[in-house]
Amino acid sequence: MSEFGNLTHTIDIPLRWGDQDAYGHANNTVYFRFFEEARITWLDSLELASAPDGTGPIIITTSATFLKELNYPATVQVRTYIGKAGNTSLETWYELLGSKNGDKYAEGYAKIVWFDHATRKSTRLPDELRALATE
Repeated sequence: MSEFGNLTHTIDIPLRWGDQDAYGHANNTVYFRFFEEARITWLDSLELASAPDGTGPIIITTSATFLKELNYPATVQVRTYIGKAGNTSLETWYELLGSKNGDKYAEGYAKIVWFDHATRKSTRLPDELRALATE
């Protein structure tokens, strides 16, 4: 377990040339897309990204701390960590590292709430996710 929680998923994602801003480095919104891609591929691997019962994850809080400029060309590794679970929510943390150099470019956070799309209300977090959480 790291300072963020339990490491649960790792993915490598290439930075695209078009992800750069006018200053020649990755636009800040790209980091949130990296975190999102990591989160969705992780939930897909658990077959929970869109559950057949009409429930699924929504994000109620997200943040990022930008630590180092990221420039094209690059491939980043996004590590997803699981923190504490509530009745309907789960904390997730992210590290964005250079796949080749290991430099840390950013850290991120997102609080997931399990949501019932029919009732438009939060619902109990799946046991599969609860089992991955820290205490």
